[in-house]
Amino acid sequence: QVQLVESGGGTVQPGGSLRLSCAASTTFFNQYVMCWHRQAPGSQRELVAAISPSGTTINYKDSVKGRFTISRDNTHNTVYLQMNNLKPEDTAAYYCYAQHTYTKREYWGQGTQVTVHA
Repeated sequence: QVQLVESGGGTVQPGGSLRLSCAASTTFFNQYVMCWHRQAPGSQRELVAAISPSGTTINYKDSVKGRFTISRDNTHNTVYLQMNNLKPEDTAAYYCYAQHTYTKREYWGQGTQVTVHA
């Protein structure tokens, strides 16, 4: 069982920045694809960004390209989401997700709230 603990959410004005962190309780962190998803009220959960186990392959949702950056530190078992130029439509609960490369087992974090308003 892998536990994912997110932190870094909060309330910011449009144009502001936040950095989300997700710490994983596994010594095999470098065997997991890591992702950030988000879910706004009344909407389905959507994939925001994904990073491969080695960090060499990264994908983003179109609407966050150029504003968000996903990264990982395999030494400290942590994945990050740097969010710049935040917009009101980025308001959502953000969830950390991990999938093991071989077993395909999936894990979710509890979520951290990001609110963007003037």
